[in-house]
Amino acid sequence: MRIAALAIALSGVTTVPAVGLTACTGSSAPQGPDADPGPDTTGETFEVTFGPVAVPAGGENTQCVQKRLGNLDHKWIGKLHTRLEGVSHHLIVYRLAEGEERPEPFECAPFIDTLDPRKGTPLMVSQIRAESLDMPFGVALGIEADQLVRLEMHFVNPGDFDDSVSASAIFEVLPDAQFQAEAGFLFIGNPDIELPPGQAFTLGPTWFPLPPELTDVKVFAMTGHTHHLGTDVRIEHAPAREGAGTPVYAYDRWDWEEPPMATFTPPLAMPAGAGFRFSCSWSNTTARSVGFGESAEDEMCFFWSYYYPSQGHKVCLHTDQFAGGLDICCPGPDPICALILDQLGGP
Repeated sequence: MRIAALAIALSGVTTVPAVGLTACTGSSAPQGPDADPGPDTTGETFEVTFGPVAVPAGGENTQCVQKRLGNLDHKWIGKLHTRLEGVSHHLIVYRLAEGEERPEPFECAPFIDTLDPRKGTPLMVSQIRAESLDMPFGVALGIEADQLVRLEMHFVNPGDFDDSVSASAIFEVLPDAQFQAEAGFLFIGNPDIELPPGQAFTLGPTWFPLPPELTDVKVFAMTGHTHHLGTDVRIEHAPAREGAGTPVYAYDRWDWEEPPMATFTPPLAMPAGAGFRFSCSWSNTTARSVGFGESAEDEMCFFWSYYYPSQGHKVCLHTDQFAGGLDICCPGPDPICALILDQLGGP
């Protein structure tokens, strides 16, 4: 999603009705729908690469590649690994429903196609140099024969010397007999960011209830996200807006450049009415006000999660820019989603 367009879209809409902790992570072997300890991959893998691309001193850009995996038939992917080298900011791995191969890096819009499920589905977002998304047992991502994949690389070189960036994604195949549920992708955030110059600031806690279509899903991993002024992201899991929450993402030394992925064993249950309270903190060391935006010079307050069984990917936002606040998840039937999609150039 071109997130900066959100403010444009919402501006024309009439509103319609922690304490310092150690890392709250699960074990390295999360259990899924079953606890069968059988082998979790076949040994078959597929890889897609990006770059290397030269990045001049002070340069920032988003570029993509689109490549086919070469798999002969439908596969279930039980593990997805990413690796980033050089002056990366973040990498998004997409499964595309249509399009052509474009193996050489090309200019592309950030968060492209996340609001239109007919075009593509985000599978994983990473800022870590080497990161692995290990699905719970029996949970997997589906890919079609000769699947077309997009790697979207946002990179920034803050240094005084030229550098480069490269990335890769490796897909590990799950045995067909073990598949039980497909994984989905959930992106939640608050764009109401206005950081005063020279001050520390915390946004939240923001309450976000999961939409009804996600009732009874299970969340098995999540990662918090800000830009370079960010000092912390904290998330609680709660059964209801007024209910007591349980910290599920809290780190004594959170690092915006290498935000950890928390995994949960057992996965977080999300009954009707359940949701998350999340806060983002920053130290604005600049002499200017800093607002919400895609550039590394702007700021964000988001976290992405992985869940099952999939009800499709969702990009969800809470804003208090309207009386009573506004919660929205797209894609979906809400007319605001159609308005945002139109602003982003969709059909």
